[in-house]
This record gives sequence, structure tokens and C-alpha cells, in this order.
Amino acid sequence: MKILFFGDSITDMCRHQERDDAFGMGEGYVFYIAGDIKRQDPSIEVINRGISGNRIVDLYARIKRDVWNHRPDILSVLIGINDVWHEIESNNGVELDRFIKVYDMLISDTLQVLPEIKIVLCEPFVLKGPATEENYESFLQVKEYAKAIKVLAEKYSLEFLSLQDKLNKAAKKNCVSVYLYDGVHPDTAGARLIADEWMNLYNKKIKKNQEE
Repeated sequence: MKILFFGDSITDMCRHQERDDAFGMGEGYVFYIAGDIKRQDPSIEVINRGISGNRIVDLYARIKRDVWNHRPDILSVLIGINDVWHEIESNNGVELDRFIKVYDMLISDTLQVLPEIKIVLCEPFVLKGPATEENYESFLQVKEYAKAIKVLAEKYSLEFLSLQDKLNKAAKKNCVSVYLYDGVHPDTAGARLIADEWMNLYNKKIKKNQEE
């Protein structure tokens, strides 16, 4: 079995882009998931194809090379914050209507190419931190993107991984920086939290369905 993680810097997390061993997993949630998965079954292949700075249009532009050509059994997608952030910083984001249109194409085209694939759509998130506090109200637009992703998951009967509420609750117990060091990117505790939530979904639904 092959699991591929697709997204932006939150998925990338300084991975070695020429390798698919431990160095290619990056320093974030994919690294933790890879360890958990391989402890269950060493034969499972884990691939990280996150690239820092990506928006939904960037994922769609490289989906053939970085997803379809690998023919994964499970695809996990985490995208959305840069579609908002790039608009705030450089007027080069992806407005919500276009985000939905391109994300829908990414899903439908992938299901056409790989009809047996299982897809997990992860919820984008944000907390108030050094990178976000100045324009925090604008950053909160990502919640509308998250709602749209959940609707797409329902439309195609895909798994949706909720993350924002879990991070909100965790950040109330500790400071935000313990989980997202700048309000966007996970520190070790945040990466572990995302990995735990992903593994819970995998074990309860995806793995269970595959074994039945």
C-alpha cells in the first residue's frame, strides 16, 4: 500500500525533495505519521509531496507528476492557508469561488484517473501568532475555505479531517506557540497533534474499511 501526502509548507516542513526515506518525510506531521504507519506495517510506503508556498492552483498544476504518476492507494490533502495568506501579503491568493472550483477539479480528475483511491481532505487552520496577529481578521477567512472543503468531502463521500477545533482547545491549555509557532506552521506538539488526529481517522475508518 502507498500513502501520499500533498500540500504546502505545513506538509513539506523542510523535507529533502530528492528522497523518499526518513529525510524525505520532513520535520512535521508526515514524519510522525510515517513512523506510526510503519510500526503497524513496514511494507506501507509513505510519500511526502508538500511544497512550501503552494496554493490550490499549484497543487492542481503538479498533480500528475506528484500524485497520479505514483498511483497511491491513499491521498491526503492539506491546503488552504496560502490561498488566504498570499492575498493578504501580495495580492496573489486564490479567492474562495476559484478555490472551490479548482479543488473540485483536483478531486474529480483524481477519482477519474485512480477510481479506487481513498482521499482524506484535511481542514486548514490558523491561530493568532507572530505571522497572523496583525491581520488576524483577514486570516480568519480560512474558516470559509475549510467549510467549502468539508462540503466537497461530503459531495464525493471522502474523509474530512477536522483540525481547527482541536488546535483551538489545545492552545487554550498551553500557549499558541507550543502548537503553531507563528500561528500557521506547527511546532513539534502541533505536528504530533495533527498526526494523532490523522492516525485516529486512519485506524477507525480507512484501515478498518480496507480490512473488511
